[in-house]
This record gives sequence, structure tokens and C-alpha cells, in this order.
Amino acid sequence: MAATALDTGRAVRAVAGRERGTDTRRLENRRLFARRDAGDSAARDALVERFLPLARSLARRYQHSTEPIDDLVQIASLALLKAIDRFDASQGTAFSTFAVPTIVGELKRHFRDRTWTVRPPRALQELTLRLERAVARLSTCLDRAPTVSELAADLGIDEEQILEALQARGGRAGVSLEAPRSGEDDELTLQDTLGGPDDGFRLAESRVLLEDLTAGLSARSREVLRLRFEQDLTQAEIGELIGISQMQVSRLIHGALAHMRLIAAH
Repeated sequence: MAATALDTGRAVRAVAGRERGTDTRRLENRRLFARRDAGDSAARDALVERFLPLARSLARRYQHSTEPIDDLVQIASLALLKAIDRFDASQGTAFSTFAVPTIVGELKRHFRDRTWTVRPPRALQELTLRLERAVARLSTCLDRAPTVSELAADLGIDEEQILEALQARGGRAGVSLEAPRSGEDDELTLQDTLGGPDDGFRLAESRVLLEDLTAGLSARSREVLRLRFEQDLTQAEIGELIGISQMQVSRLIHGALAHMRLIAAH
């Protein structure tokens, strides 16, 4: 679930305000970053320990999503490490002012790029994340699930966009083909309901092709081919059945096959 720009700004102001409010803590942060710049790994570890609660706090904002909170905390913690390594203390800004957008950006990127089984367009992904946040907020306020019109009014968009985003939410997670359809172990699985290969389509295509290839043959040649390849009769049996010699049957078969090869080649 993506934090809005307003939420991020509030977090920055709140955390930075607390950091500025304590001169001692602010000075300690400056000293730690100065030691980090000098290559002191212990100072970096101290900074990580000091600001881990910030990362956990930002991760907990998303704990009502489908993602495990432990995974979100890990993502936020890794983003904190990036922020510590990239922060330029000489600029004179509070570290939290830099860290919060960095951490929130990594969380948003995770939800945008890593949690979709079927990925819709980027704009629809971002709308779906906004929608999920609105659903959670309005559900708490209304003590019930919000309606489509209420969601549209809250987000300032059309109801059609809400419906599209609700449909796109189905792409956030896949369903195993081995999962029972009704949640019972002895029920049919989704895989049991899927269709399989149908040889009828292949045979239908073959019949159409055969009709085209034999269109220019005489009725006797087509009958000889049918008896030989469909009924699996020998040339002698075919000759006896239609009243011609085996040699004539052989000539008819070879001539018909040559004609079909010529048609197929063109």
C-alpha cells in the first residue's frame, strides 16, 4: 500500500521535529555521521541501531496489506542502510528528512513491482495501491466496507476507475492450481476444471486440408485413397473390390499422391 506525498511529508516533519527538538541527539547524530565519513564502521552500526525504529514505524503503516510485516520491515531496513550510506551530513539537513522519502520510496517500489502476479499498467498499479489505502481508512471510519461511490468521492476519481482498480486487485496474488475450489481437501482442484488437448481440432484441420488436396482428383482416385489409407485395405483387395487390377490400383495411388504433393507445394 503506497503512502501518499502528504503522508510522507507528515512523517518527515514529525520525525525531523522530534530530532531537532533535542540538541543532544542532534549533536550525537552529527558526530556519528562524521565518524562514518571517516570510515568508522562502528558509527555506521550505531546509526543503523538508532534509526531502525523509524524504519519499523514506516513499515508498520503497510501491515494491513497482504504482504507479511516481517518482509516489509526487512525492505524498510535495507532502505535505511541505503539512506545512511548516501546521506550527506554537510548539507545541514536532518537525516530523517532524507531517510523517510528513501524508505517510503523503497516500500512503494516493492508494492509496485514485486507483488503483482499479473502486472497492469503503472498508472493502474498506483491507483490500486491508493484504493487499498482508502478502503482501509474508510472501513475504519465507517465501521463497514465502503461503497464504490464513497471510494470515488474519497479519491476524487470516477466510479469507472474505481471498478477498474478493484478488478486489477485480482492480479496482486495468484491462486495455486492445486488449491481446492471450495477450500475442502476432498473437492476438485482448479486444475481439474481446466480443459485439455482436444484432438478433434487437429483432425478437423486435417480433413479440411485433405479436401483441398483431393479436390482435383477423380471419384475413382479418391475412393482408392479412402480404401487404402482409411480402410487399410491392400492393393489386391482394393482391385478386387472395385474390379480393376492391382497394377492399376498402384498407378492410381501413385498418381493421386503426386497430384496432392504438387498442390501442397503451391
